[in-house]
Amino acid sequence: MTDLLCVLDTLKRPRLLIRAARLGAAQYRRELHLPRHLDTSALPDSGAALAELIAVEAELDAARCGRRADCAVARHVDVMIAIMGEARLIRAAMAPRPEAPAQACEPAPVM
Repeated sequence: MTDLLCVLDTLKRPRLLIRAARLGAAQYRRELHLPRHLDTSALPDSGAALAELIAVEAELDAARCGRRADCAVARHVDVMIAIMGEARLIRAAMAPRPEAPAQACEPAPVM
């Protein structure tokens, strides 16, 4: 899982593409966005979804770099939004959870 996050940390993409995706990532909902990009009706876990999204994005980036006619900028942004959303879910799941603070116990009133 951390390998996928390392791949994301090394991606070099145009600043405008990243800025647009960051704006959209705040409204990311996996049950709505993932089925558009993955060829499955059942939602995979975040790690598997991220791996598939990275492969889809690599194809879109190759079309962009090659200035091919099938380059779809809006779809590229949408896939980047999904990648950022899934990465956030993975990072949130990996983050250490703080222990619940101990409840202050007040002594029982003496009658």
